[in-house]
Order: sequence, then structure tokens, then C-alpha cells
Amino acid sequence: MTSASALKGKGLGLVAWLLGIVFFLPIAWMALTSFHSEENAATNPPSFAAALTLDGYRDFFGAGGGASPWPALVNSLVASLGSTLFVLLLALPAAYALAIRPVKKWTDVLFFFLSTKMLPVVAGLLPIYLFAKNTDLLDNIWLLVVLYTSMNLPIAVWMMQSFLAEVPVAVIEAAQIDGARLPTLLTRIVAPIALPGIAATALICFIFSWNELLFARVLTGVVAQTAPVFLTGFITSQGLFLAKVCAASLVISLPVLAAGFAAQDKLVQGLSLGAVK
Repeated sequence: MTSASALKGKGLGLVAWLLGIVFFLPIAWMALTSFHSEENAATNPPSFAAALTLDGYRDFFGAGGGASPWPALVNSLVASLGSTLFVLLLALPAAYALAIRPVKKWTDVLFFFLSTKMLPVVAGLLPIYLFAKNTDLLDNIWLLVVLYTSMNLPIAVWMMQSFLAEVPVAVIEAAQIDGARLPTLLTRIVAPIALPGIAATALICFIFSWNELLFARVLTGVVAQTAPVFLTGFITSQGLFLAKVCAASLVISLPVLAAGFAAQDKLVQGLSLGAVK
């Protein structure tokens, strides 16, 4: 029985490794292509032994006279970090009310939050565009911060409610007996206990905000242009651009990859608390 269980475990491990390699191959191929010249990158079949070069990265960073990507990267960072911070500030007390001190029909409230994510994003594009135009908020990075906050808040409340439900009520009641008020409970009692779940929620909201393209493409121009919008500018109807696009994609993906790597332990621990099962 033990040998059968061990064999089953090895088989599952092998399948996991194979799936990991399959998901990693496109990223590895993109990274390799980014170090090829445009001529070698466009060959069919691909040339694996082609000479390596940094021309794609030089073109991306504007060495050839193109636009600099740094304003777009800063805009993406501001929009993603700002919206994630606002989401956490709003989602924590809302999740506390639904998990620790549940309101009446709290399951209906959670379903309403989740139902807002079922609306196609494009359905709200025209009203939001007209609102931004009439209020002179087009090409404004703070409009994206507000939009990303509202888009990520429902899923954040849903996730954090599940995380905060794991917080022992006895600890909260003991703190209340000692005279702790709600702000103290949230910041010094609930938040440290639910830190892995909060970190997982923050990382997911950051990724969603960083990768968002539709609203950023329609509502921004030059001043508030984000990194995904900047990336689409490399795709043209003429000429070769594959190596440069791969280089740009790899650079723009690095913040998300770095954040995921830095918070991987808390991400796994947080998601295992019950938000995704």
C-alpha cells in the first residue's frame, strides 16, 4: 500500500513538472526571441542557434530614437499600486463586516459583489468615456486609479471575507474587552492574523490592474499612457517587430513576476485559507 501511494505521488509530481514546463515554454521562447535580431526572429522555422543581440531592448528603451517607456511604466506603477492600496483600505472593513460581524443576508451581499464582475467590461466603456470627457478627466492617471479600484473591489471583498472568516472570534472579543476599538481591531489584530490572505488579495489586484488594457487604451493618450498601451505601439502593419515586442513584453512582465516571486509564500498560504478551493 505504501509503495502504491509513493508511486502515485511520483506520478502526480511528474505530471506537475510536465504542466509547469508546458506553461513555462512560451515565456522561455519569448525571452529567447527577445535576444535575436528581427531577421532571425521572423524566420520560419525558428532559428534556435541564431546569434544573440540586445537590439530589441535598445529599441524598446528608445536608443534608436523612439519614445521612452519610462513614463508609461511609471503610470502603470502609480495606477496599480494606488488602486491596490485603495482596494485594501475599502475591502478590509467590508470583509470584516461580512465575516466577523455578518450582516443580514450576507451571502446575498457577496453574490451581489461577485455579480458585478459578470458585466462585460465593454458594456460600461461608452458611459465612462463620456463621463471622463465631460469632466475633463481623459488622459488622467487618477481616473484609472478610481476605475481599477472599483473593478477590483468586488473580488477583493469576496476573497478577504473568506480569509477573515478564519480569524478566531475569541481573539477579537478579548481585544474588545481590553477596550480596543474598530480601527485598532482592524490594524493590530485582524490584519496581522490575515496577512497572508491580504497579501494574496493585494497581489491579484496588482496583477489585474497592471495588465488592464481596454480602459487604458480608450481613456488615455500620452500623459497617462500605461505600459500595456505603450506595448501595442510596437505592432505595425509593415516591417519586422517581433524581437522588439518580445523584449518589451518581457520587461513589462518583470514587475508582476518579481511581485509574485517575492510574495509566493504568502500567496500560496493565503489562497489555501479558503478563497480558492
